[in-house]
Amino acid sequence: FLGVMPAYSAADDALTTKLVTFYEHEDSSIPSHQATVLLFDPRNGSLKAVLDGTVITAKRTAAVSAIATKLLMPPFAEVLCILGAGVQAYSHYEIFTELFTFKEVRIWNRTKEKAVKFANSVNGPVQVCSSAQEAVTGADVIVTVTMATTPILFGDWVKPGAHVNAVGASRPDWRELDDELMKNSVVFVDSREAALTESGDVILSGADIFAELGEVLKGTKPALPEKTTVFKSLGMAVEDTVAAKFVYDLWSAGN
Repeated sequence: FLGVMPAYSAADDALTTKLVTFYEHEDSSIPSHQATVLLFDPRNGSLKAVLDGTVITAKRTAAVSAIATKLLMPPFAEVLCILGAGVQAYSHYEIFTELFTFKEVRIWNRTKEKAVKFANSVNGPVQVCSSAQEAVTGADVIVTVTMATTPILFGDWVKPGAHVNAVGASRPDWRELDDELMKNSVVFVDSREAALTESGDVILSGADIFAELGEVLKGTKPALPEKTTVFKSLGMAVEDTVAAKFVYDLWSAGN
């Protein structure tokens, strides 16, 4: 797939487009998603910068998951579980262990070698689990960052009151979460419009969307951290715009 994600932020006075390629391939040395962000001068359309969109995508996606987790996770969260061991697993681990204090981190991946490599390359102790169920059981915060097209996380495994960040399955016919989990959780999204056209987890389960994350941040909808919650992340072009402008402004200040 080739995706084009244009956006303008009046608040940041920033105009960008992200070009992203998405390939399902066997070569694990190359990320499935590769991206470039073009930053333009909104006054005249001149190209100001070309940025590494793969890094920006990884970091802004994990940052949004972290915001959702801060708002929605149970108050005494001790166990973090990550399903998947690709680029997004690393970026989520990095920010989650920086912002939150988990006593235990678990990882599962379909290819166990990748999970072992992940555990050996990050800066803290990570338990490699032999099954997704083992990784998920008793976890307070769960992050799904997989290439799954059918559910790999099931509601009867998930601890009541846990929070799930569902980051993979970005096509209308792909799933990471089963119907039971989707229907028995309070579902939050980054964009209602996107979720209803792009998220197989939302579309195929028929689950109700309770709120956009922005509504919680603005205080117009409650967070409900006492409930079992799911944040379905699809990514928004404005996130790339704000991140690219932030990087460019820091670079400009240094020059």
